[in-house]
Amino acid sequence: MISPNGTSDGFIFGIYPGGIAGDDTGGLAQGPANNPERISEALRRLQSGDRPFLVRGYLSFIDSGDARQITQAPERVEQYAGDGRALDLVAQYRSQSGDVIGYTDFVRQLVRRHGHHTAFLQVTEEPNVAGNPTLDGHYPRVQQALIEGVLAAKDEARKQGFEHLKVGFNTTPLFGPAADFIDSLTRSGGKEFLNALDYVGLDFFPDVFQPIPADQLHEAVTGLLGFHRAERLTPAGIDPATPLHITENGWPTGPERTEQRQAQVLETIVQAIASCRATLNISGYTHFTLRDADSANPGLFHRFGLLNDDYTPKLAFATYQTLIDQLSR
Repeated sequence: MISPNGTSDGFIFGIYPGGIAGDDTGGLAQGPANNPERISEALRRLQSGDRPFLVRGYLSFIDSGDARQITQAPERVEQYAGDGRALDLVAQYRSQSGDVIGYTDFVRQLVRRHGHHTAFLQVTEEPNVAGNPTLDGHYPRVQQALIEGVLAAKDEARKQGFEHLKVGFNTTPLFGPAADFIDSLTRSGGKEFLNALDYVGLDFFPDVFQPIPADQLHEAVTGLLGFHRAERLTPAGIDPATPLHITENGWPTGPERTEQRQAQVLETIVQAIASCRATLNISGYTHFTLRDADSANPGLFHRFGLLNDDYTPKLAFATYQTLIDQLSR
């Protein structure tokens, strides 16, 4: 069960409906304000009927007295739930003091406030990535926050009777110094942590930061996913029965990055995921993002959308509609 309003025995799709995105310098790619009416219209078109669909939102925990603004992306994400759409919430950990207790309280509050229309609650965002303050791996005690946050979310969901709510965490592909991140995590969290996990997420962006020839992209995707399951999850004690969910994937348009190529990459990647979803137990796919942060900005992080920032569609919007129709049955 993915929400109180719908079930999914197969593959479930979703999208982050905002435009704002973190960049690789620790800043934010921003542009025109969100238009909730246009967002809702686009979500209905993607959902195409009453099939279950995920709407991803990011809510951040920061220390009391932190001068930074508390962010929600998009604003009031709960307004997009209902009619078969359920929330896929990310509880971001941005505590500069390493306040794990405060973070677990924050996670419990999210469950109480949004649990009735939330299908997935992801505890922390890319906790394996250090050195970028827009990602949770930058902050002290992040591993402990992740473990305690998962346990707190699961406990609170049980207390509230939200048996539909799935609790997990995510990473990016794990190579180099981060290769043993999940192994270290499960050794620290132990059996209690493993038993509380309902899924593990993966953010990955093939052909965005390192070009991949078009005729090799399908194989590169299936190879990476197989490697992640066999060499990172299973040796760390995560049961193959625990689903892997693609929590972020996208490809930006821009100078020398055409709409046609965006649509082709989306088609290839989603079909590649679908081809190995049964053998690798992949439960779903969430696209990043619905609309550009700023379509006039040539920067890489400003134009990941399937729509321009005025909500006119790029070619990939129709591609995603077709993939959802074909693969979510």
